[in-house]
Parts: sequence; structure tokens; C-alpha cells
Amino acid sequence: MKLIELIQKKISRYDDTHNFTCDNCGKEVFDGKRLCKNCKEELPYNNKTVCPFCGRRIKEEGVCLDCKQKPLETGKARSLWVHEGDAAKLVRLFKTGSKYLYRLFAEELTPLVLREFGDADALTFVPMTEKAVKKRGYNQTLLIAEALSESTGKELLRVAEKKRETADQRELTRERREENMKEAFNVTDRTAVKGRRILIVDDTLTTGATASAFAAVLKKAGAEAVFLVVVTSVEKKNQFGIIEPYK
Repeated sequence: MKLIELIQKKISRYDDTHNFTCDNCGKEVFDGKRLCKNCKEELPYNNKTVCPFCGRRIKEEGVCLDCKQKPLETGKARSLWVHEGDAAKLVRLFKTGSKYLYRLFAEELTPLVLREFGDADALTFVPMTEKAVKKRGYNQTLLIAEALSESTGKELLRVAEKKRETADQRELTRERREENMKEAFNVTDRTAVKGRRILIVDDTLTTGATASAFAAVLKKAGAEAVFLVVVTSVEKKNQFGIIEPYK
């Protein structure tokens, strides 16, 4: 094998049995983990004060203002990290070609899922249109959900579709995101959904408009309860004051 091919194999991290470098900083690791000790300590784990409903980091204990005024359609949401610094960078890389990062996310999310969502009997993922999947090359949330299904033993449901393309939401307020997501999803197998306690897997929680729209159609199809777990969530900084639009 040519030297360049060996180097590419090492960089790609597609070998599930041998880890050579930290998925975040690129330093060599020798314990088979996907994060080095330093990155494990420095990444912004969302394990302190959070809103009991949306799970976003908040400054003081209590329910955030967004959830007081209009809670998500998901019964409970939790995230692995706060969407900042290297955590935000990893999600951005994952969505722009670094497909292998799903293994890191699933590995880190597994304890959280088992601890917070033990009563969920199935997982699902946020669907994308065929056009969007073709453009990106993969559905990033499906990759995480598949790996989580294996690590947690929870069934993976492929029961929904995204019916239409939606506008880029990065510059939209919560209200405009909700309007953007109206009637975007459809359940294709109501029998598989009925009476189930379903955990949606997604990459990031910003305003919650996408997750709420998807959860609503799952509940309408007969799901007993719907929850949400994400890799990162945007901190809710003003839970007792003025709502600032998320960008």
C-alpha cells in the first residue's frame, strides 16, 4: 500500500477497532478512546444546571422562559454538550463532511441516553429530503441513531419522511423557524409508532422548532411520548428576562 494511502487511512478514522488520534485535537491517543484526556476535560459537557424540559444550560435552577411560554413538543430534551467552542466546531465538521464523527457522538451519548431515557423503547432520527441527503452524502442524525441503537439495544424506527425542502434556518427567529417547519414531516408507518415511547436523535437544539415539528407528527400518529437527545444545545442565557432570537 502506498504511503499516502496509509496516511489517509489514519486520518479518516474509519477503522472502528484502532484509534490513532483524538477526534477533536488530532493528538495521538493510546487507550482506544476517541478523545484525549485533555479534550475530555475541556469540552463543554452540559452536566450542570439545565432547564428540566428543553435541557439547555441555564444560569439558575428553574424552567427557562421559552419553556414557560411555549414548551417543546418533546416531553424532555437533553444534550451532551453546550453548543460552543470545540463542541460547536465538531458538529459543524460533522455536517460538512467529517462523517466519521458519528462514532464519537454515539459513544459519548450512550451513557446519557441510558441514564435519562431508559423508559424510551425506540429511537428515531430527523429525516431529510432525498435531495438534501444526496447533497451532503449522508443523513448525519441517522448515522448517530444507528450507532446508538446498537450501543443501547433500543429499536431504531425508520417511520417518517421530510416532505419538502425548508429554508436555511440559521438566521431565523423561533417564530419564523416554526413557520418554516410547518407540515414538513410525515409519518410513513403509523403502526410502528402507535403506543411507543420514542426518542428523537438530532445533532443540535437551537430553538427547538425542528424537533417540535417532528415530535408533533409522531404524537399525532399515536406515539405515547416523544423525547429528544442532541449532541449540542444552545445555552438559554435569559431564562428570566427578554427572549433573544437565536441566530
